[in-house]
Amino acid sequence: MTDHQTTHQAEEDARNEQIKIWLNGDIVPRDQARVSVYDSGFMLGDGVWEGLRLYNGTWAFIDEHLDRLFEAAKAIDLDIGMSREQVFQAVSDTQKANDMTTDAHARLMVTRGVKTRPFQHPSLSQQGPTVTIIMEHSRPQIGRPIRLATVPHIRGLPMTQDPKLNSHSKLNCILACIAAEKAGADEGLMLDVNGFVNTTNACNFFIVRKGQVWTSTGDYCMNGITRQKVIDLCRDNDIPVFERNYSLVDTYGADEAFLTGTFGAQTPVGEIDGRPIGDGAPGPVTRRIQDLYKALIQRETA
Repeated sequence: MTDHQTTHQAEEDARNEQIKIWLNGDIVPRDQARVSVYDSGFMLGDGVWEGLRLYNGTWAFIDEHLDRLFEAAKAIDLDIGMSREQVFQAVSDTQKANDMTTDAHARLMVTRGVKTRPFQHPSLSQQGPTVTIIMEHSRPQIGRPIRLATVPHIRGLPMTQDPKLNSHSKLNCILACIAAEKAGADEGLMLDVNGFVNTTNACNFFIVRKGQVWTSTGDYCMNGITRQKVIDLCRDNDIPVFERNYSLVDTYGADEAFLTGTFGAQTPVGEIDGRPIGDGAPGPVTRRIQDLYKALIQRETA
């Protein structure tokens, strides 16, 4: 496909060439934000991260994002070395340094830090964590519904690498994305270990069938904050919603499909494995959920 796009496609913004980045307590120009080649994140993908979205001067659902960050750090036995209040202050300071008020996206990353030798044992990370906040002016620019292709890479069992972890180790998802692009799609649709439809390589996934909204059980996908907001909005507004197992057959026969994520909120899907979903355009249930979510953001950031 010559008109390939991604679910994180944004308008070009020249201000991003001059952004300032928070790095271990300092706010530095973009070209001075550097970490060691011995850093655990660079060397091994040993770390966790969060994506944050700024609307109207407020970081949306910040408490839930910080909950998820600290829970993930605890799960991998990583001491962030900062309190929740200190982390939020770092985000606020970075926002102020970049003079950002809305339509900004932050990637908050914590790794196990610089290692003394280039091997995996966590005891070799002795200098404390590396904490980084990259913040960009970012307005989504998705020109058409996303095309998906089912890929052979799956979201696996929690005893291998728990898919609920927002970890730096994203190679499985990157390979899924590459496979989808090779198939002429924008993003990969990933199944779970039992062959049921689960998520994409970057976003959570929903379908709409006869007015009902379906998503996966949640057992093998990222515990998405936007995903949960959509489920809650459906329940609060009399839209039937089900967390359940369903197959590709169910998916191909859907009337609508959409993705959820912090960056794009709800992104319509127009095609899966070469099959049009509905008429290929955003459907009425998707549009209603988008409107309900926009209203929620207005309330949260008023």
